[in-house]
Amino acid sequence: MAAEDRAAPAGRSQLRDLVRERRAILGLSYEKLAHRCVDESGERPVKSSWLHRLESGEKVLPPDYRQLQAMAAGLQVRMEVVQDAAGAQFFGIDVVRSGSGSARALVERADRMTEEQLQQLLRLLDSFAPPE
Repeated sequence: MAAEDRAAPAGRSQLRDLVRERRAILGLSYEKLAHRCVDESGERPVKSSWLHRLESGEKVLPPDYRQLQAMAAGLQVRMEVVQDAAGAQFFGIDVVRSGSGSARALVERADRMTEEQLQQLLRLLDSFAPPE
């Protein structure tokens, strides 16, 4: 993870927080965590120095798919947890999940609506469930 380092957008620390929390829970040093970060090919694409810089808030390159896969294994969390944290920290992508397929169906339909239709839908939703 060399080349040009990139800072996470200001105020974004989701992956850093995930690594810090899981490393503490698992009782691992950076070296031991890096050793556990094994991708599906059996390689270890995550370096302890990168983990240290990430957790310290220093500039790091965003991890690629292999590194996220390895981190999921090393941190003992689902891949989507690591992907969501990395997407939020490095790219400002905030994932909204729903317990049912209904919300997804609404979003898919909303993508096909005009701006006027969306505004009407939002007003209707506000009448049932006002925004917080």
